[in-house]
Amino acid sequence: MKTYLSTLFGLLFSLLQPINAQEIEPAEQSQFPLKVMSFNIRYNNPNDGEHTWPNRKNRVASVIRFHGADLIGMQEALRDQIEDLQQLLPEYDWIGVGRDDGVDAGEFSPFFYRRDHFEVVDQGTFWLSETPELPGSRSWDAAITRLANWARLKDLRNNRSFFYLNTHFDHRGEQARTESARLIVSRLQIMAANEPIIVTGDFNVPPSTETYQVMTASLRDSRLLSITPPHGPEGTFSGFTVVPGSSYRRIDYIFVAEGIKVQRYGVISDQWNGNYPSDHLPVLAELLLP
Repeated sequence: MKTYLSTLFGLLFSLLQPINAQEIEPAEQSQFPLKVMSFNIRYNNPNDGEHTWPNRKNRVASVIRFHGADLIGMQEALRDQIEDLQQLLPEYDWIGVGRDDGVDAGEFSPFFYRRDHFEVVDQGTFWLSETPELPGSRSWDAAITRLANWARLKDLRNNRSFFYLNTHFDHRGEQARTESARLIVSRLQIMAANEPIIVTGDFNVPPSTETYQVMTASLRDSRLLSITPPHGPEGTFSGFTVVPGSSYRRIDYIFVAEGIKVQRYGVISDQWNGNYPSDHLPVLAELLLP
């Protein structure tokens, strides 16, 4: 009887002991995957005919909402488009500046984030040029001014922090794209050396290029890391109209630092009556931070 009581009390005592935080960490982590999207929404061009922004904005918002993106790096957004998406996606806040003056002029490469999921700890912008702190600056053989927006975010669901950057590389300048990649990699090494890093963007290059090699020397392509097979088409630069059997160039990416797990990756090809919501297909990755 004494042996039985001793065993019973020992079992009860062990059940009342605090659980080691390290033991529950994987379970907690698996409950809060981070859904990150890169989406070139195509600027509001009145010459786009049936594909003008007023005809597409609800579809863009629908894709974001339906696929449950927590963090969306956009490219080619003008201020009026951002304001439209603010109204259509009231659960999100956004960060970004106009590339021409660092305020409102020109295209933005903003990112939208779920305000109930994230706290912005720090944020900033630099230009993809030899004078990165100078708003509107342009270098090398770039045809257009380009920039990168970044933020240090804390996930309020599990208190994990990470460094996030969104960008849009030049569409013509080969040297500009490669030098922009080198600039971003060097900045990340200084600003976020010991943090989880996520980078989204339209890089305007396929994987066979030097620009891609520069990026993946320090970061990893989320498509190649996905635990489950990649969903959807491989290419991302689709044009507005669905063309059965066609293949697209893959120029939009989500890069991650070592240690971040990619549970799922997909290129979203949702369409309405044969038309995509933009001339780029959005890329979505479901990530687990270390």
